[in-house]
Amino acid sequence: MIAWLRHHAFACGASLVHLRRAPGSFLFNILVVAIALALPFMGVTLLDNVRPMSEQMAVEPELSVFMTPETAREQSAALASSLRSIAPTARIVFVPREKALEQLNAKSGLADVLATLGENPLPDSYVIKLNAFQDAAESGKIDAIAEQMRALPGVENVQVDSAWVKRLAALLGVLRLALLLLAATLSTVVVAVVFNTIRLQVLTQREEILVSKLIGATDSFIHRPFYYTGALLGLCAGGVALGAVSLALQPLNRAIAEFARLYASEFQLVPLDPLSTAGLLALSAGLGLVGALLSVQRHLSRLN
Repeated sequence: MIAWLRHHAFACGASLVHLRRAPGSFLFNILVVAIALALPFMGVTLLDNVRPMSEQMAVEPELSVFMTPETAREQSAALASSLRSIAPTARIVFVPREKALEQLNAKSGLADVLATLGENPLPDSYVIKLNAFQDAAESGKIDAIAEQMRALPGVENVQVDSAWVKRLAALLGVLRLALLLLAATLSTVVVAVVFNTIRLQVLTQREEILVSKLIGATDSFIHRPFYYTGALLGLCAGGVALGAVSLALQPLNRAIAEFARLYASEFQLVPLDPLSTAGLLALSAGLGLVGALLSVQRHLSRLN
């Protein structure tokens, strides 16, 4: 175990020595990889902030059931029992057409226009408030409830007032898929940059590697410093990308604050939690390691 740790410590030190020989090139590669990582990291941050709007915030769907104009008042009032059988735990409120007209006059200021019609154009209706759903996926049940209510006698239309929840969930699904495709593409870019960096380093140290082989160095001993170089490149680039994302949140939040105030909200973008940050750093280091592995296996094998 001690020998294993000593070998890895030596390999890590050797990789740092090689990096100090050409710090400008290493810093430039970090910048290139960080630019590739910054966009998907920003996407992950935005989705993590928006996700609670559809998944962590309870949704209380509301349905409006409108009767046909020719339906008698007694038949409209009797529909409550049928609605209760479809949604036994819902809050059901009957709104007579006279009350609906009063509410419309009070809210719209169109009393004079409505008076010219001579008769009340509004039907009797019900307002049905279902129990809160804890996520957008569960809110899909509201469609089945609405369809059952549309089939009841005397019902002309059923309006679902929480369709925005499903639209938001669908939009987030599209964004997640787009982010996944973008991350896969840019991950390939990261691996390619690290691959090329290690290739150049192998060519630069060709004579040193050949001498090491002549004195009995194993392949693992020779390969290990390059692996550390690739992982370190990915880790540093991931840190720079996360730092750039954190800095970008400040001007974004200033713009979002003005927009959120229009909706009486205090929504703000916050950086990722420590666990997610550590996961992204590990991912970026892993991409660097993959690039180094591919490059070492391809180019050092030719020196055997």
